[in-house]
Amino acid sequence: MADDTWTVEVDGEACIGSGVCASMAPLHFAVDNGRSRPLAERVEPADELRDVVVLCPGAAVLVRDGAGELVD
Repeated sequence: MADDTWTVEVDGEACIGSGVCASMAPLHFAVDNGRSRPLAERVEPADELRDVVVLCPGAAVLVRDGAGELVD
């Protein structure tokens, strides 16, 4: 059976701390010390995560589906 959850990560080198992710998906991200971090590594699929991937100004948010493919 395939894994239906997504994996969320933030590239700390690319993150500029804009807070776009935390404002768009507050259940999934927080900004600490000027950098974003995911609140959970594995999550249920959510449209707001797709939006964050597209709108993150540093392109720092990476979301992968259960097969390991990048979600965009």
